[in-house]
Amino acid sequence: MEAISVRKHKKAWLIGLLSIFGVLLMGLVGASLYFYQYAFVPSKKSFLSGGESRIVKDGKAWLKTVHKETWTEKAAGADLKLVADYVPAAKPTNKTVVVAHGYMNTKEFMAPQIKMFHDAGFNVLAPDDRGHGQSQGNYIGYGWPDRLDYLKWINQIIKKQGQQSQIALYGVSMGGATVMYLSGEKLPSQVKSIVEDCGYTSIIDELTYQAKAMFNLPKWPLIPSVALTATIKAGYNVFDASAITALHKNTRPILFIHGSKDKFVPTSMVYQNYRAATKSKKALWVVKGAGHAKSFPDHQQAYSKRVVGWFNANW
Repeated sequence: MEAISVRKHKKAWLIGLLSIFGVLLMGLVGASLYFYQYAFVPSKKSFLSGGESRIVKDGKAWLKTVHKETWTEKAAGADLKLVADYVPAAKPTNKTVVVAHGYMNTKEFMAPQIKMFHDAGFNVLAPDDRGHGQSQGNYIGYGWPDRLDYLKWINQIIKKQGQQSQIALYGVSMGGATVMYLSGEKLPSQVKSIVEDCGYTSIIDELTYQAKAMFNLPKWPLIPSVALTATIKAGYNVFDASAITALHKNTRPILFIHGSKDKFVPTSMVYQNYRAATKSKKALWVVKGAGHAKSFPDHQQAYSKRVVGWFNANW
């Protein structure tokens, strides 16, 4: 009788343990689906600052009036139509800057920078990423699948403008990560230099930082679970996305820019990215007092001089 009682007790204990595990697992799955929707599905995000700055409004007004073309491309490995604005320089040139926008932004949001490059005498190509603006897609790529789309955009420039094309890459925030990811790919020789502004080290690192900053949640077990959910639902490997790994392969001159008061992509990440670029000419500009993606709006003249100067020195 005592042996039977012990077996019953062990069985009850095991059932209870499995029940607790099942409840925790269901909770983790539910939380992962919630945060996938929160972070990876395109929609209006409550955690992003509302409204537009005067510089963006003025830039958008200018972009509506300037001569431009609409280019299209098919996403790499996906049946999605992508759309870009191509703004030719006022005087013919073979120099083109490819501009990558940020999280839940559009090519129009980059109008101030498009104008900056146009004023400097460059052609500008500004795509909408997957799930943004006029481009198709029901997920946010955080720059990782997008890097391969940008490679197709680059090849389209070369096809249309010829082998004499000279191309520079520029991105802000998610766009900064995009051009860093792209730097690790086998780029055509026409790609001459890169400027990244406030890009993150990896999707995992950025999700981990935001989970702590916004919800005071630890990395484990939530972030790997959310990343796995996104990998399954969005169809690209979130775990592979690393600017550090890409920058180890980069051979193009690259300028890193980051605000010293960035609370969205922590300033510490730019130092990691900078150290990772071991095979290329590089420079670092940490803009004193600037918040996330505020280096250009807060210091337009100095910013233009640095960025345009970098490209002019590295064509």
